[in-house]
Amino acid sequence: MPEDGREIGGRPFWSGTITFGLVSVPVNLLPANRSRRVSLRMVSPEGTPLARRYFTMRDDHPLESDDIVRGYEVEKDRFVVVEDEELERIAPERTRDIDLRVFVKSSEIDPMHFERAYFLTPAGSSTKAYRLLARVMEETERAGIASFVMRAKEYLVAILAENGILRAETLRFADEVRSPQEVGLPEPIEPKPADVKRFEKEIKQRAKDELDPDELTEDTAERLRKVAEKKKPVRKGGGRAASGGEQDREVIDLMERLQRSLGGGKAASDERATDSSGKLGEMSKAELYERAKELDIPGRSSMSKEELIEAIGAA
Repeated sequence: MPEDGREIGGRPFWSGTITFGLVSVPVNLLPANRSRRVSLRMVSPEGTPLARRYFTMRDDHPLESDDIVRGYEVEKDRFVVVEDEELERIAPERTRDIDLRVFVKSSEIDPMHFERAYFLTPAGSSTKAYRLLARVMEETERAGIASFVMRAKEYLVAILAENGILRAETLRFADEVRSPQEVGLPEPIEPKPADVKRFEKEIKQRAKDELDPDELTEDTAERLRKVAEKKKPVRKGGGRAASGGEQDREVIDLMERLQRSLGGGKAASDERATDSSGKLGEMSKAELYERAKELDIPGRSSMSKEELIEAIGAA
């Protein structure tokens, strides 16, 4: 923490005031977590990025983004439309206060309630009050329970102090945490003394006084990068880049053999395709997609209804 009152580096995405009684401490909120996970994009077998489109389940009617509204399910598959104005009327009151309602022992908060961590840093000239609050909370081992509104949503948080720094942990509400009974865990039984000693021995052999940060690293992302780097990139026009003339000739020879083997039955297959296209035209897009899935037709998720009919008929 800078001694001259300068704010901590990093751009806060929320600013407000911690309040309780007559005390007010202006603070900034910064994320304490960041995502480093490698994300995979859904693409076709040819490497074309896929776009999500919405259709009505009843009549397979496509919808634009402006046509989509919010709905609340009152019964199974029965919804009522909720207007934006109605949501605004019931939205929590916009406020910049983190209202500390109660202070509890930090150990009393079950870690299962913790959802996401944020750093609270002093805003403006509140460094002295910030330090005082952090020191008293840390010495008394207390955490403050509060609620506040961020981006039109109300959050329940625990304010904790560690090494002179205040941290906010958003909390899951009570009905969001499942009990062992709900999960179906069996009742605990008394283990045999010999088993207890054996487990104690195994744990003692692996016990450490401090947690090594290297134990919290992720190796999967690096392995995925290495796998991707070994693969040949997909060309913009579709298909993978060829690696040599010999491989190209093998592909051409294979195509010629396939064409010759299929040539004799071309007329019959055309007749079957024409006959089936009429029946396919009577199916909904969802039914066509399921048929294409059964036939393992590549690129089916991005096809229109007409393209699905053509691909299924050809298959």
